[in-house]
Amino acid sequence: MVKNIIVGAHYGLKDWLAQRITAVVMAAYTVILFILLAGQERITHETWRAFMAGGFMRFLSFLFIVSLMYHAWVGVRDIWMDYVKPTGLRLALHVLTLLALVGCTGWAVSIIWRL
Repeated sequence: MVKNIIVGAHYGLKDWLAQRITAVVMAAYTVILFILLAGQERITHETWRAFMAGGFMRFLSFLFIVSLMYHAWVGVRDIWMDYVKPTGLRLALHVLTLLALVGCTGWAVSIIWRL
C-alpha cells in the first residue's frame, strides 16, 4: 500500500529562479528610488505625493510589492515544508501565510493608488 504524503517538494529550479528574479527586481527598485530621491533637497509629504503620482513610479512600486510578497511566500513556504512535519498544521500555516501576504499586498496597492 502506497501512502501519499503532501510535502510540496519538487519546486526546485522554478523557485530558485523566482527568488533570484524577485530579489533583482527589489534591488533595482531600491536603487532607482534612492537615485531619484537623492536629488531632492527636502522630502515632504507633498514631494512624496508628487513623486508617486506618476504612472511609472506606481507601476514600479506595484512590481516591487508583488515581487516582495512572492519572494516572502517562497521563503516562508519552504520553512513550513522543512520544519513543520504534521501535514494538517503545515497546511494551516500555508493558508494563513498566503492569506496574510495577499492581504498585505492588497493593502499596499490600495495605499499606492490612493496617493
